Amino acid sequence: MRPSEESEKVLDMSKNKPAAKKIRLLKAGKQNRRVPVWVMLKTDRNTVSHAKRHHWRRSKLQR
Repeated sequence: MRPSEESEKVLDMSKNKPAAKKIRLLKAGKQNRRVPVWVMLKTDRNTVSHAKRHHWRRSKLQR
């Protein structure tokens, strides 16, 4: 992702948050992805999920 795209996403959030918190939330959003298919195939489906995955409503981010 280009830096200009990241700054556009920061601007899409509410203005009441500090910039550092917005950047942390963006990073957490980028990390919240499933395990790639090639990893599952390489490990014979031993790795099918990862522990840091979160749902926006069920569990909040760790501080």
